Amino acid sequence: MTPKPESPLRDIHADHSDLAGARSWMSDICGPHHLVASRPGRLHFRHSASVLRSMSTTLGIIEYGTDVTVDIAEPQTFNSYSVSLPLCGEQELVKNGERLHSNRDYGIIVAPNESQALSIAGDCRKLQVVISRTAMTKTLEDMLQRPVSEPLRFTARMDALSGATASWWRMARHFIEEMEQGELYHQPLFSRDLESALVKGLILAQPNNYSEQLRENLEVRLPHYLLRARDYIHAHAREELHLEHIEAASGVSRFKLFDGFRRHFGLSPMAYLKKYRLSAVRQTILEDRSGRNISGIAMEWGFNHLGRFSSEYRKLFDETPSMTQQQAERHRPRAH
Repeated sequence: MTPKPESPLRDIHADHSDLAGARSWMSDICGPHHLVASRPGRLHFRHSASVLRSMSTTLGIIEYGTDVTVDIAEPQTFNSYSVSLPLCGEQELVKNGERLHSNRDYGIIVAPNESQALSIAGDCRKLQVVISRTAMTKTLEDMLQRPVSEPLRFTARMDALSGATASWWRMARHFIEEMEQGELYHQPLFSRDLESALVKGLILAQPNNYSEQLRENLEVRLPHYLLRARDYIHAHAREELHLEHIEAASGVSRFKLFDGFRRHFGLSPMAYLKKYRLSAVRQTILEDRSGRNISGIAMEWGFNHLGRFSSEYRKLFDETPSMTQQQAERHRPRAH
């Protein structure tokens, strides 16, 4: 009888109420670290994940149940890249004297070779992807087609709202959901490529110290007409813009303009403009300290129909503009 081949996917689960158990479990996955809890008696650590055997990449959901701090005091022994995005609650990374806030809009990368501390709120339940330093380095070398001498260092804060990084987060979440029930993920040829795509995607999507070299190697460049159209949109987004204006700025036919936008951005030119404006409104709300009302900010960015604006804003960001404003107020430093 032919033995059944070993599945490339291994499901793991942990449920601990003690610091030592939680620290030991995660040390086996990420590497040695210190774990401190504000109220150890309230700790209820849960981790449910799948391990892709090809490169030992771990994807899952993790929570601690009480406020904890993960301290990477000996970075040379921390042997993985831990990429996490809160599904609810918040966390904060302290690195090189800088505090990086993380919620469902922005993930965090805890990397090897760097001293850092990650504070996780008790109500934080987060998606986590752990990729070994070895797998990351090998993938990078394959992409560059040469050995690397410097460790791979990412920008630590990772956007989950827009751009390539948001696509990566959606892909990771989809993988986690499918692994719980999809037989296809137990096929070695499929899961191996999936794991490779996840690692390559992170290296390509998130800015790092090899991004420029990778761009030169892979020659990922937008056509000149798209650059002209995109830059025109960014420069004139506060004005009344029509498709004819963007078409004239691009210097190509409408058909070619639409085709280029759909292939490179996944949107039509006017849909790209609307998304850019909505993102600009959100960023303004988050950064504004003058107390301006939301309607004024929206109209400043070309939204004259406020009911439609609110509906489109909620559809894109899964929250109302007032919820964004409340979030900004909560995280604004208090005056002493």
